[in-house]
Amino acid sequence: MLDPRRLLTFREVARLGSFSRAAEELSLTQPAVSHQILSLERQLGIRLIDRGPGGVGLTAAGELLLRHADAVSDRLRLATEQLRALVAEERRHLTVGAFPSAIATIVPEALVRMRAADPDLQVNVTEGTLQELVAAVRDGTLHLAVLFQDAAAPPRDYEDLGRHDLFEEPMVAALPPRHRLAPRSTIDLKRIAGDAWTAPSRDGLVHRTCLAAGFEPNIAFVTRDVLAIRELVASGLAVTLIGRLLAGRLHGIATPAVRGDPARRTIYAVRPNTDSHPLTDRLLAELTSSG
Repeated sequence: MLDPRRLLTFREVARLGSFSRAAEELSLTQPAVSHQILSLERQLGIRLIDRGPGGVGLTAAGELLLRHADAVSDRLRLATEQLRALVAEERRHLTVGAFPSAIATIVPEALVRMRAADPDLQVNVTEGTLQELVAAVRDGTLHLAVLFQDAAAPPRDYEDLGRHDLFEEPMVAALPPRHRLAPRSTIDLKRIAGDAWTAPSRDGLVHRTCLAAGFEPNIAFVTRDVLAIRELVASGLAVTLIGRLLAGRLHGIATPAVRGDPARRTIYAVRPNTDSHPLTDRLLAELTSSG
């Protein structure tokens, strides 16, 4: 098979009619150009270029090969332009993952501000568990994932991923509108120890916060869905703890602060250590300002 590099070097010599001018055009030395042409001729077993005092001329074989070299050059130029367009399009496309309440709050707010500055920005957002989102960032499915953890716990570190802490968010109580403590602006968590609870899991932050307050919560409803949580609380079936950012968006429930030192969660993002996407820095800045 012909070496494309030698073929394109031959094309420049034929096009410019000079070894020295081809060398200048290709940023090579003249001996390097001559060596590539000689190697091509040896490979084909035929002379391509007549070298004489009058300059460079093509043999019949050279004329034939030049037509193929022009076609190769045209296809490579087309491929380059198409790939540049594809790269430009890809670099205006973000894939983001997040936990449910982030998708209901800070993620859309950040993306709306980014799209206001760049109307052509294309975004895909995916909900997932911590394990799912981290795996998706690792395999390249997501450019960035927004996660959370108990602020009192040691920061989670991820091999080959960069962690970026965004802000800390205090947790507040979520009570039915007719709950006896609903009119209060601040409550003691123990006052709702006997209520049925809803939580995203039976052993997560809500459960640990209740244990730290001195009681085991009766987690009767397990759901990560923000609307389901709101309906369970609004209908009087359960109480829970939610992030302060989400509290202002769940209408029809009471959201008093928790007395003392309330549980807090750290909102953070992860992306590949080798990240080169031009928009992830901007997204991180917008997410931080949303908190």
